[in-house]
Amino acid sequence: MKIAIGQINPVIADIAGNRDTILSAVHRAAGLGAQLVVFPEMATVGYPPMDLLENNTLIADNIALIDEIAHASEKIAVICGYVDRDPRHPAMLRNAAAYMAGGRIVSRHAKTLLPAYDVFDETRYFTPASVQEPVVCDGVRIGITICEDIWNDQIPDMRVTLDTRRYDADPVAALAARGIDLLVSINASPYTLGKNRYKWDMIGRIARSVGVPVLYANQVGGNDSLVFDGNSFLMDRAGAIIARARAFEEDLVVADTDAAPADPPYIEDIEEVRRALVLGLRDYVHKCGFADVIIGLSGGIDSALTAAIAAQALGPGHVTGITMPSMFSSRGSVDDSYALAQNLGIRIETIAIADLFARYREELRPIFGDRPPDIAEENIQARIRGNLLMAISNKFGSLLLTTGNKSELAMGYCTLYGDMSGGLAVISDLPKTMVYALSRHINREREIIPAATIEKPPSAELRENQKDEDSLPPYDILDGILERYIERRMSAAEIVTDGFAADTVRWVLATVDRNEYKRRQAPPGLKITSKAFGIGRRIPMAQRFRH
Repeated sequence: MKIAIGQINPVIADIAGNRDTILSAVHRAAGLGAQLVVFPEMATVGYPPMDLLENNTLIADNIALIDEIAHASEKIAVICGYVDRDPRHPAMLRNAAAYMAGGRIVSRHAKTLLPAYDVFDETRYFTPASVQEPVVCDGVRIGITICEDIWNDQIPDMRVTLDTRRYDADPVAALAARGIDLLVSINASPYTLGKNRYKWDMIGRIARSVGVPVLYANQVGGNDSLVFDGNSFLMDRAGAIIARARAFEEDLVVADTDAAPADPPYIEDIEEVRRALVLGLRDYVHKCGFADVIIGLSGGIDSALTAAIAAQALGPGHVTGITMPSMFSSRGSVDDSYALAQNLGIRIETIAIADLFARYREELRPIFGDRPPDIAEENIQARIRGNLLMAISNKFGSLLLTTGNKSELAMGYCTLYGDMSGGLAVISDLPKTMVYALSRHINREREIIPAATIEKPPSAELRENQKDEDSLPPYDILDGILERYIERRMSAAEIVTDGFAADTVRWVLATVDRNEYKRRQAPPGLKITSKAFGIGRRIPMAQRFRH
């Protein structure tokens, strides 16, 4: 059977725009001789629409779009994800797929397994299907599953064994028992580092177990914190990939289920991270109606990496860097910022803050009295910079990007209303050690991020001779502890058993917990790891759990 995968980048709630994208792909697939074209989960409305699903107009418009897509199915069959009303309970919704052929809707299929973990909250909106029936397309019996329906076999969670099940039901087994020749899985599955290897292995086992080819159609694009990598594919019954769509790009792939296996191009993990950040930043900026961004350049590696990603995502002409030296800033920090701007081809401006800082101190002296300078004075500098950057953002309508990494955000090594000011935290899910790795990767062909920026000890430069390691453990140790606590959800005792000093572990974990109030006020960040700060991690601020 000759099948097309319509790997599209929908905009949430843009029914008209999504309509044009879907119908264009339908006509192109028909022109290429495909018998069937498959689109991702909830392709009509984009994923995740969250509480927009409470808007009756949006639901009605998306259902009307399915009717329009059905009219276009006269020459090619179509499977497309959308939001349906539950016929048993019209006030309830279903995460659904429509099978359309001959210019009409032949059948509707609802999702059985509704995830309610990490970033997913589908039980809030949808009712599950109780039964699934195959469809017949040109004599081929097709089982249709929707995202989690095929992911229920194993959990992408480092703390559980691969044979642990999350659900009692198994939609794939149920469809196989009814007899199928092809399994179709439509998805809106967000990218996380390492997930693709797990996914290919898992679905390969399913293909061999059921004994049929598997088509996996995934959404691509950035929606708020989530980045969808696409990487849709067609796999034969032996678990070998026949064809795969491009990673992190829209694509239309046509392949035959009887074709010989292909050898998809290999993308190393760090390059996947780069592409995910570029796509996530580009889509967040453009889908929110911005064209340009500004970044505070400190001469450090975090702001340099953020600027490099922004230049790749938007083009150098849409990125402006602002350097704001104080009396504690080294000459090298300013020089490194200018060298970076020249390498990237971005605009750079300088606003010195020493006089502004002096004025703040003068105005506060009657209240501060004889108290010695401490973190209050350090944070004043960060907040002066944040205010200046926000003023420029307001004046020119540019989006301010924050530059903090995951290690800093975890430990609260950042200033509310200072360096945390902004509209998008591009690298907030990258541990500091990954920041270094990605920076070196970006420099693999030529120096883009100055070598001095990568090599010098990291410093906030808010006091004389300040270094990050004055306040934090070395980053290789810190990141090892944070990864175990945040992503693997290990206890203090388990982390100590892995070889970390007990006092350090307890201090790090307590500091992470104590700074939840800062993260609650942080801008959204792009999710890269299996557990990011934001909607997928919900920790109370007022609590007394102790490690």
